[in-house]
Amino acid sequence: MYVPLPARRAEAPHYAYPGHLRPQIAALPRAPGVYVFHGDDESVPLYIGKSVNIRQRVLDHLRTPEEARLLRQTRRIDAVRTAGDLGAQLLEAQQIKLRQPLHNRLLRRRRQLCSIRLLRGRPEVVHSHEVPFASAAGLHGLFSSRAVALQALRAIADDNRLCYGLVGLERLAPGRPCFRAALDRCAGACCGREPLAGHALRLAAALQALRVAPWPYAGAVGLVEEGTDMSQIHVVRDWHYLGSAARRAAARRLVAPVAGFDPDGYRILAEPLTSGRSRIIMF
Repeated sequence: MYVPLPARRAEAPHYAYPGHLRPQIAALPRAPGVYVFHGDDESVPLYIGKSVNIRQRVLDHLRTPEEARLLRQTRRIDAVRTAGDLGAQLLEAQQIKLRQPLHNRLLRRRRQLCSIRLLRGRPEVVHSHEVPFASAAGLHGLFSSRAVALQALRAIADDNRLCYGLVGLERLAPGRPCFRAALDRCAGACCGREPLAGHALRLAAALQALRVAPWPYAGAVGLVEEGTDMSQIHVVRDWHYLGSAARRAAARRLVAPVAGFDPDGYRILAEPLTSGRSRIIMF
């Protein structure tokens, strides 16, 4: 009697590396760093990535049809070693902004940023072309537009029962509570149920989670990263990454003026530079 076999699960498709890339992949280091996929046009990279294990990460690019398609367009793979993950993150972000690869989107250069600042207890949205974000105190959050900043402020008000009128999201009629107070979604600072000082303190406490730290040094510093077989001094200033060197004298030569605010540099550097756990060199 014939008994049908159970249906087999659909297997994940298998993608093979193009033959011309196999020797290049075999030569990639199993170490931290940044890798670059080059296509027919050498002037613009296809993709720039980073990993604590460059070779393994490049091999992982066969997981999806889209990544396999990217590899079919690739003619050459370059790699640059770093001492560790921090150096890889800094170099990747720098190179993506400088070289504008075709398939990187998240770290493209941002022309405009907004933040929230308290002015006499009231929040206001400020722009990076008006305020020096790298050094200004009292900033909360980094947003791509005014609309996104106001959306974040609205979420904070909702989560903390703050008054839309007092945080600048709605107009308040003189002598009348806001609409949300009647629904008990506002604690009532607009109608005397909550002291205005208490509302201001709760707003400041809620914004503290989004605090943007100002640059904590007078100028450029070197952040030392020790790897298993190499060490680097990452030169940074006002949250900008200026480059890396193996020795202090070479690192000092990388010091240069910077302009504007680099949100990617801030995201990468804020914790290691303010935690007190990193070795810092003053220039």
